[in-house]
Amino acid sequence: MYYEPGVIPHGLKYDPFKSCVVPRPIGWISTLDRDGNHNLAPYSQFQNVTFDPPIVMFAANQDSKGVRKDSVRNAEDTGEFVWNMATWDLREAVNISAQELPRDVDEFERAGLEKLASRLVKPMRVKGSPIQFECTYLNTLRFPGNGVMGSADVVFGKVVAVHIADEVLDPNGLVDILKIRPIARMGYFDYTTVDSKFRMVIPGDQRALLGGLEGSPDKARAEAQTPG
Repeated sequence: MYYEPGVIPHGLKYDPFKSCVVPRPIGWISTLDRDGNHNLAPYSQFQNVTFDPPIVMFAANQDSKGVRKDSVRNAEDTGEFVWNMATWDLREAVNISAQELPRDVDEFERAGLEKLASRLVKPMRVKGSPIQFECTYLNTLRFPGNGVMGSADVVFGKVVAVHIADEVLDPNGLVDILKIRPIARMGYFDYTTVDSKFRMVIPGDQRALLGGLEGSPDKARAEAQTPG
């Protein structure tokens, strides 16, 4: 099949676009507003941008009334947010926190979640989430869209603190992703979990490149500075 978004219809019962970019990590973002109200919401457009320094981003479309999301406004107003890893065990809470609710409603409480204090930022972390990033706000890119919900804000933040539960580290000090079972968004109303993995290492003696792919700033810098 072939279609051109907004020009040539796809002719399908459901729009296939989001099902073509999968799986998408979930940005489960906790923030505080200026009045100290807690907010927690999941975003399926989330990713790390770079590793040295570590920077992440989440993209938030406007809500069904054409209003910018609370997570975006709170991050901009206070300069802080926290990313919490969404997992299979927390899937129902993630879904509940996706509801459109008034600004003063605490999604932690609505979803039955306990809060954990962060160390360097004020927004709370989700107790039970095995990995959390404390982030300071960097900037927002805004993309005007079509219709009420089409416009999107892409928020970037620098990771200033990382929390990893000891029980999800294996004996070699690696994060045991299969034990965590992170969930990810597919298309339509579908999700998936990470329950398998395979390993590939780029061939050749390219240690600086491998250090970057590993996400190790120290290794990447050291190898890049080593005379060839």
